[in-house]
Amino acid sequence: MPSPITSLLETDLYKFTMWQTMLHRNPQAHARYRFVCRNQPAYPLAELVPDVKAAIDELCTLRFRRDELDYLRGLRFIKSDFVDFLRIFQFQRDFIDVHADGERLVVEAAGPQVHVMGFEIYVLAIVNELYFRRFDTAAALAEGRQRLQAKIAQLKAFNHEPARRHPFEFFDFGLRRRFSGAWHREVVATLKEQVPETFKGSSNVLLARDLGLVPIGTMAHEYLQSYQGLGVRLRDHQKAALEDWVQEYRGDLGVALTDVVGMDAFLADFDLYFAKLFDGLRHDSGDPVAWGEKALAHYAKLRIDAHTKRLVFSDGLDVPRALALYRHFADRVMTGFGIGTSLSNDVGLTPLNIVMKLIECNGQPVAKLSDSPGKTLCEDETFLAYLRQVFGVAR
Repeated sequence: MPSPITSLLETDLYKFTMWQTMLHRNPQAHARYRFVCRNQPAYPLAELVPDVKAAIDELCTLRFRRDELDYLRGLRFIKSDFVDFLRIFQFQRDFIDVHADGERLVVEAAGPQVHVMGFEIYVLAIVNELYFRRFDTAAALAEGRQRLQAKIAQLKAFNHEPARRHPFEFFDFGLRRRFSGAWHREVVATLKEQVPETFKGSSNVLLARDLGLVPIGTMAHEYLQSYQGLGVRLRDHQKAALEDWVQEYRGDLGVALTDVVGMDAFLADFDLYFAKLFDGLRHDSGDPVAWGEKALAHYAKLRIDAHTKRLVFSDGLDVPRALALYRHFADRVMTGFGIGTSLSNDVGLTPLNIVMKLIECNGQPVAKLSDSPGKTLCEDETFLAYLRQVFGVAR
């Protein structure tokens, strides 16, 4: 069977943007990432260990090709020295371990952060595709195509609604938990062809390049979490991360992620300086309506015109939820909607809820205090309690 990953360009854009920033700002950082499955799979993931090992072996032979480097160099926010780094980059097999612990699949990557942070998306895509190969692919794809057409019908019907101040735009964020690479490509190509008025891009850089779409993404949790272990005062880690981002991109990629220590603690750091410099905010946990209302109230308090800002929603969305949120906010602020699993893995089978998260930076634990309790991630309860205390976040 072919390997699930055949090109290093097939990762989410935010991996490249975070990677470049860490290479330039914190090249000495050492990090540890760990795979976690949050739901019950249909069969033990430990059964996949030999195939996952083989796929990662293959991943570690890949290099960026000239045409891929040329594409990255053409993105105005990607700097030439980062492309030169990628030209010689190759994943090191010694930095990633795969084994079984009972029925659990254990995958852990540890080493210099600029050499291990890229593993995440590839590992998740590999595990997903290998897992779903054991099901009836023909039946799944038939169901998936039927469901995709139902979504497209919803979107076309929406186009007949009265116009609001700001347009509806949505993006594919489905690489990490897709059914397969071939199905992901079919979904994105179909959306581009059939609903070009509203479908505006993909986080998958390879698909964006191949299909002539805008690659979408800025930062993920790992970027802000890294600063918990980079020597700045813990209370200041968000501000330090945002400041480095501003200095790195100087006006580009201006959507900040808000839920590493929760929205309230984020807004306490997101002062007039950052609120003016960043184009908007991304929601990834907690009640999206309450979150959006807090964001709008914050902009109002700072006397910033919310019509000049964008709220991006990306937490477990499907088309109906995205349209409902759009109707709620679109007359007051620009919006964007990143839809993941509901696009790339809605084929009648239960998707895996898998992540590969940063758990340690420079030997120090790091944590995410999500606005959704089930998404809080930290293996060190003492550090988690300290982080809550520092930011005044209740359990």
